[in-house]
Amino acid sequence: MEDGTLKSLGYCADTAVDDDVLQWDQRADCEVRQILDRIADKWSLLVIALLDKRSLRFTELRRAIDGISQRMMTRTLRHLERDGLVSRTVHPTVPPRVDYALTPMGATLHSTIRALVLWTEEHQNAIAAARAAYDKRAAAEQEAAEREAAERDAIARTALPTRG
Repeated sequence: MEDGTLKSLGYCADTAVDDDVLQWDQRADCEVRQILDRIADKWSLLVIALLDKRSLRFTELRRAIDGISQRMMTRTLRHLERDGLVSRTVHPTVPPRVDYALTPMGATLHSTIRALVLWTEEHQNAIAAARAAYDKRAAAEQEAAEREAAERDAIARTALPTRG
């Protein structure tokens, strides 16, 4: 083990820099990275948003999320439950009824997600304009590169002797 390397696999922060992106270590065993990967997943974000107002049954969640498979919905809910963000309640009925709800910790995450969505809504027009400007600039650069390549090819053809 190298000098200065911690023996704890779960610790991945860079102690030399506070609040730096380096603390989000890219190692697969980094807890921060694993948690961010889980909660930033598109299905997890949608499940958390839908469970904000009330608990829902599996089928209600699946119907509300366009494009999610049953397998992916099951995996997403299990991961969120394991992380303590969603609770699962099984009612002893026939057929069994299972409800999912945000835990108090999940509710605090929802407010963070809501802030991100509000930021996105506030800046979507500026982002669309930036994308259009970038695409226009990239297309112009591509056209210029193609013109330069054609000019070089033309010069090379005139400079090289032709074989008869």
